[in-house]
Amino acid sequence: MNRASTHRDRADGGTLKRLGWLILIWVCSVAALGVFALGMRIVMSLVGMTR
Repeated sequence: MNRASTHRDRADGGTLKRLGWLILIWVCSVAALGVFALGMRIVMSLVGMTR
């Protein structure tokens, strides 16, 4: 086993880990935006701003 293949294997694992974190953060931010929008709709309906 040479150093180049070891470094490449470690880099590929890191890349997948970073991609996983990126997807997780994106999903959480979309979910948070959805919760915020739902909260805004509830507040708006409570104060009479319905269509």
